[in-house]
Amino acid sequence: MSDLYVLELATNATEWLSRRQSIIAGNVANASTPGYRAKDLPEFAPILDKASVTMAATNPAHMGLSGVSASSGRTINAASPEETISGNTVDVENEMMKLGETARAHTFDLNIKRSLNQMLLSVLK
Repeated sequence: MSDLYVLELATNATEWLSRRQSIIAGNVANASTPGYRAKDLPEFAPILDKASVTMAATNPAHMGLSGVSASSGRTINAASPEETISGNTVDVENEMMKLGETARAHTFDLNIKRSLNQMLLSVLK
């Protein structure tokens, strides 16, 4: 594992988000194509679960994470897509919601990278 694992993880997240955005765009573009099946990427969370990064307390005054587990977040059960008469499974409203989530995650990811960049630059000064 590299010293800049967080930056590497943020880069992987950016790539995943870009691929997901392209897939969502393809789903919306084919919303009226007969027989088209909506596509999506598997969740990014399992990649985070495999990460062996733990928080380190470098000062005795740092707060601990007692009682917080990695799986404390909410889970969303995706409903099976309803098929239209033409055999299409694209739900445009659902695709727009996924696009909004992806855009928010992209902004969050870029803010993390910006903060890491500023921290690294402050160390070099």
